[in-house]
Amino acid sequence: MNILKTHYLCAALALALASCGTQKMVTTPVENIDKMPIKVGKIAENDLKRWSHLDLGKDTIPGMSVDKAYSQLLKGKKGNTVIVGVIDSGIDIEHEDLKPAIWTNPKEIAGNGKDDDNNGYIDDIHGWNFLGDSDHENMEYVRILKKGNDGSATYQRAKAEHEKDLAEANQGKQTVDFILAGDKAIADYLKKKNYTLDDVKKIETTDPTLVQYKGMMMQILSQTSKEEFDKEIQEYKDHIYGQLNYHLNLEFDGRKAVGDNPNDLNDRKYGNNNVIGPEKKGAKHGTHVAGIIAQTRNNNKGGDGVASNNVKIMAVRAVPDGDEYDKDIALAIRYAADNGAKVINGSFGKYYSTHPEWVHDAIKYAASKDVLVIFAAGNDSYDLDVINKYPTDSYNNQPEISDNVLIIGAITPNYGSEMVAGFSNYGKRNVDIYAPGEKIYATTPSNTYAYLQGTSMASPNAAGVAALIRSYYPGLTAAQVKKIIMDSGTTLTQKVTVGEAKEVKPFNETSKSGKIVNAYNALLMAEQMAKK
Repeated sequence: MNILKTHYLCAALALALASCGTQKMVTTPVENIDKMPIKVGKIAENDLKRWSHLDLGKDTIPGMSVDKAYSQLLKGKKGNTVIVGVIDSGIDIEHEDLKPAIWTNPKEIAGNGKDDDNNGYIDDIHGWNFLGDSDHENMEYVRILKKGNDGSATYQRAKAEHEKDLAEANQGKQTVDFILAGDKAIADYLKKKNYTLDDVKKIETTDPTLVQYKGMMMQILSQTSKEEFDKEIQEYKDHIYGQLNYHLNLEFDGRKAVGDNPNDLNDRKYGNNNVIGPEKKGAKHGTHVAGIIAQTRNNNKGGDGVASNNVKIMAVRAVPDGDEYDKDIALAIRYAADNGAKVINGSFGKYYSTHPEWVHDAIKYAASKDVLVIFAAGNDSYDLDVINKYPTDSYNNQPEISDNVLIIGAITPNYGSEMVAGFSNYGKRNVDIYAPGEKIYATTPSNTYAYLQGTSMASPNAAGVAALIRSYYPGLTAAQVKKIIMDSGTTLTQKVTVGEAKEVKPFNETSKSGKIVNAYNALLMAEQMAKK
């Protein structure tokens, strides 16, 4: 699932609020940053929109030094074009800020209904859609329950998790229905939908229900605008109703629209070439991920892509609103590897997998094609040394299956104890490195832009840096690029809190490398390695 856990609520009714805190900028000199109390100030909006490109030493924000790399290392240089496969929910390839960076299959003739390049996919001009016209799906553990009780521990765990999540979703429905009812009651009383805090304060009533609604909306509007409230509560409603109608619904069959057998890896003639998906709004996640890598730099629109001048985005739709199928992910990785991708980004994941070997084999196949595969670590505050998240390159702390996979955790722009994003999974053995993943500004469908957060955003930040290395140093292998990214990252000794229990750990003990991705350092190291 592209968002492993949704974090709309800060607490109770605040789930409907737009802001859960103020972003801070470190102003302590970097040479003293681990020796003195940290001084902070509010990050300017222009900096926040591109904080992941800034530099801890110059800007005192823990970004990836992308701007520094462009201004000091890449100016006047011309790199090779690198194809990046984005396996996701779909991509709005018509977006004004992505159009120049969308991959076009040079061996396929558009619209002739033929498989011109004999790759098994007809008219795959910009990639392939392995979900066809399907948009919604069950969670994997719901699909396990639907197969019936086989007496396994996995079934029992799935049953318990389903009961817990269903109860929480029903409670969430009560909350959102109450908030929406209150909003409607206030709007009806005032005879206008876009009312203000002052409008609510002026309401005089003895109706006990309306008094309750008045208090609730005063609390909400004291912290956010009505416009932002409407946006946030609609997102929360969509999430809750999506859980009840699709994700957790034992009666729902999302695969019927696809028409294949998802348990047969050899049943491969399915899907279509509509890489946006049946509805453009369903491509929000994938469009944002693609934008982080490839939205046009310096065009005064939205944000800047990490590697926009050097990449072409291959759109591979395989992640529904729900949990992805192992079959789709395995075939999507193979498709990207077979059609020229040198970097693959996978901002998705789950905690149950019925055919993990299919994905493992695909990862090893990508390694044989010299493709670097980058996965998001997940958004559930879990220690991945204790809990398996799929897909990855090592389960139950066994040796890695290949040397071409990076697992990326998320950091915030707040240097200090809260630098690891509260939602981010972590793990000394099973998370490789961190990248910016909170408050990331990038493309969303229909020529819009938005801040989103998650390890889903951290992963493409790392993928963009990988693409830069492969663009300017094409002789380096996927395994070498992985090593460079891990070895060249920014090392910090600050103690941070991780997990739902807010456990305090040294930052360098929360991932294998103990570092943050740094584009400037990575390109310097790549040049040294290339010379050798």
